[in-house]
Amino acid sequence: MHTKFDDIRPYFDTEVPAAMKRIADSEYFSTMAQFVFPDMEVKDVQKIVSSYTNTYDFQADAMFAFNEQVLARTITQFTYGGLEHLDSAKRYLFISNHRDIVLDSSLLQFILHSEGFRTTEITFGSNLMSSQLIVDIGRSNKMFKVMRGESPRDFYKTSLHLSEYIRHAITERNESIWIAQRNGRTKDGHDATDQGILKMFCMSGGKDAAQALHALNVVPVAISYQYEPCDFFKTRELYLSRNEAKYVKEKDEDLVSVLTGITQFKGNVHINICKPLQQEELQASAIEKSSNDFYKNTAHLIDHRIYSNYKLHDTNYIAHDLRSKTNTYAAHYTPQSKEQFIQHYNRVLEKFDADKDIVGEIFLGIYANAVDHAI
Repeated sequence: MHTKFDDIRPYFDTEVPAAMKRIADSEYFSTMAQFVFPDMEVKDVQKIVSSYTNTYDFQADAMFAFNEQVLARTITQFTYGGLEHLDSAKRYLFISNHRDIVLDSSLLQFILHSEGFRTTEITFGSNLMSSQLIVDIGRSNKMFKVMRGESPRDFYKTSLHLSEYIRHAITERNESIWIAQRNGRTKDGHDATDQGILKMFCMSGGKDAAQALHALNVVPVAISYQYEPCDFFKTRELYLSRNEAKYVKEKDEDLVSVLTGITQFKGNVHINICKPLQQEELQASAIEKSSNDFYKNTAHLIDHRIYSNYKLHDTNYIAHDLRSKTNTYAAHYTPQSKEQFIQHYNRVLEKFDADKDIVGEIFLGIYANAVDHAI
């Protein structure tokens, strides 16, 4: 069966068995199997993976076990809230702040599956599809491709294609979607919705932007990590790209970030599923004459939902006090937790052969800036 979205869509169930065989035969399978199923022989895991015949089985077994291992090995406490805002019969466009390439969406799927909701399809940057193995794992996990780095000439065409696919998935195929609020992870602690993302959503929905967005059932999602995934790499990128310098990624940097985010200690993690955007809110955002005002107002609406549902951790308050050289938020942390964070801070700084004051300011901002957005 061929569709107009074959270039970006997840695998159909009929394509999963062949993908599972390729995964099981991969040279990296032993490493993956030992992480996801540590108590089983690799050959037994190969048999299990080769037996999956659809995306549900792959997600419910392998990906669920993957998330369990992430929780057991790298997360001290995982909490979540906001499920009362969802109707299991409806499909949604989940727009999340973006702190980790894989885990932001993966942990949401873990929640949805655990609580009896259908999992979502997940956006996946084309820059991450660097091998057949990653493509097979991603597309079997209901991921669909978002083009990265296309030329300006192709940007409108690919944006419209993506917009049509998202609308098709939600309104016709009865699938929910997860997408980040911006292109790329938040690296400086400032979670902000890209108005261009909202414009893309509306491209396929007719002239009434408010109605076009309302039809997608937008649900903001706020995720917060006590210890920020890849904080070293985020600090490094911000340091090298300061003063408007162009940052050039190293070979396989995205893959390294994926693996680091998965394996790095994250402490406490919390996800809040926010109240869906209401039709009257979207219509109020559209009162201004300019369409740009609508997208600006709606972005602020989403940001407000995320900021007000973002769970601040002790590390956020510690970083804020360290940066300001005060004890303003001392009631939110203990001397022990402060010392633990300072040790982590010093370990990161030791990796830099650079101006430690600038690097330190950047690193602390990754944690501290969330406090300034607290509502």
